[in-house]
Amino acid sequence: MAHSLRPSRQRIIQGVLGVLLAIVLVVWWLPRIAQTTWGAVFETLSHVGFGAVMLLYGLMCLGLWCYTFTLAGSLPGLSHVQALIVNLCGSSAGNFLPGGGAAGVAVTYAAFRSWGFSRRDISTSVIVTGVWNILARMILPVTGLIALLVAGGELPAAVVRGGLIGAAAGLALLALFIAALASEKLARSFGLALGRLLRPLVRRVSPSREVAFDQLVTDQRVHIFRVVRHRWLGMTFGLIGYFAVFYVLFWQSLHVVGLRMTFSHMFAAYAVGRLLSAIGITPGGVGVTEGGAAAVLIAFGAAPAQALAGIVLFSLYTHVMEVPLGLLAYLGWAVSKKTAPTDGVSPPDEASPDDPPPGGLVPEV
Repeated sequence: MAHSLRPSRQRIIQGVLGVLLAIVLVVWWLPRIAQTTWGAVFETLSHVGFGAVMLLYGLMCLGLWCYTFTLAGSLPGLSHVQALIVNLCGSSAGNFLPGGGAAGVAVTYAAFRSWGFSRRDISTSVIVTGVWNILARMILPVTGLIALLVAGGELPAAVVRGGLIGAAAGLALLALFIAALASEKLARSFGLALGRLLRPLVRRVSPSREVAFDQLVTDQRVHIFRVVRHRWLGMTFGLIGYFAVFYVLFWQSLHVVGLRMTFSHMFAAYAVGRLLSAIGITPGGVGVTEGGAAAVLIAFGAAPAQALAGIVLFSLYTHVMEVPLGLLAYLGWAVSKKTAPTDGVSPPDEASPDDPPPGGLVPEV
């Protein structure tokens, strides 16, 4: 497993380029798009008190705990403490190690395997949580757009564009996901296409290994169906709680620097920022998410220095302030009880007599 966590030369280069781009975006681009200076931003941040810092830290911890319901729901047998550990370890790796999201997935996989979970159940968890997260980020701008329409007033082009992109991408992803669950033929076709795409990479890594991607995807489909059918409510609750608490964190970050705006305006900026976080050109989307959120706030009339200061404060909690918790999480993982990995069938309670066979109807989600 240590070998799988060791980044390749290509990932290291990509990671270094991503970090350099993030530095350029933060240092040079952010103050320009926000029409302010870093001096004005630091002056605004200097008035944030210790009590406000601890309040924001508490909100961050609450949001992270909410997400454990999503992880625990996607992987039967995973405790909330283990879910918190793996979330913090994966997030830290994704934000700071070369390879970004790939490094986060590798660390997550290693932690799950060390606790005895099968490869099949782990891959199901990664796929389901990935789809749930992307859907949530696509839905957020649509929700923000609806809130603005209800509140009335002129809508900035960035918000309208973000809402339309989110709606189109979210509907396309949801349709593809449901279709793949409902149709074994479509799932197999997707597996064949995936095989043609990834086979050169697999042969380069392991020349003697042949992977039947169509069989893999078809088999995985059955297990994804069971997880979605029986655990969609808990996963959805966790994700809604996570994004709701982090919106409160975003709102309070703006509040403590003296920025007062309506709920609909702040939520629109938050939603656009979360949508842009899915863009992985920099670690965690640093620089991109802040620029998009700042542009929306300033378009609604926010003071540039306060807008960027509040967004930078929020970004510190979503990227930097997790570091101490991440170190504790790695320590918790190191001392946790390890179990030999198994690759058997899923727990019996996950199967149900009324589970449809492959090709059956899709669950209501």
